[in-house]
Amino acid sequence: MDLTSLLDSPWLPPAVGATLVAVPTAWRYARHAVTLVHELGHAGVAVVTGRRLNGISLHADTSGLTVSRGKPRGPGMVATAAAGYLAPSVVGLLLIAAVRLGWVVEALWVALALLVVTLVFIRNLFGLLVVLVAGAAVAATAYRADADLQVLVLASASWFWLLAAPRTVVELWGHRRRSRSATSDADVLARLTHLPAGFWNLALLALTLAALWPAVDRLLD
Repeated sequence: MDLTSLLDSPWLPPAVGATLVAVPTAWRYARHAVTLVHELGHAGVAVVTGRRLNGISLHADTSGLTVSRGKPRGPGMVATAAAGYLAPSVVGLLLIAAVRLGWVVEALWVALALLVVTLVFIRNLFGLLVVLVAGAAVAATAYRADADLQVLVLASASWFWLLAAPRTVVELWGHRRRSRSATSDADVLARLTHLPAGFWNLALLALTLAALWPAVDRLLD
């Protein structure tokens, strides 16, 4: 198979996405992008549900924290707590839609604009570095890549986000077993709804796995 046919292969984007998620060295760095989207999920839903966003922090150990103010309970708080682990799947599905509809350039501009706005709410230096690196990558794709490469990048990114989402939920399960602090999103949801954290862990896993279907269906079509 020559380079041209390889680049045109529908299997290349899922291969790239799977490599970033499955290879430990690649995942070590790509995980920071997932944390960024996770925290932006919390932040976005907090704002939409009427909460006041105070700030976002991203840490070198791939953890993050989004602080917002508003009602301590209720549907808005539940949606805000649940949004983090679902955000990568949502981004993946939106990128699939952008590629199908031919809105690749528009998607890149929206992503760049969101990253610029995010800079206002970042509260630590490492978080600032992550956002700047992400912004540089998006800007380079928007300004320097040709149309075919832009499609390839977005298609690969969609697979990355869709595969990364269930992996982080599985990691959540392991984190909860190792830690007794009960501060994970699943534990927060358990306190808000009186449903066990294990239920929320399974629910998040089911939803992130279900989000993979549109990509798989398109690949097998």
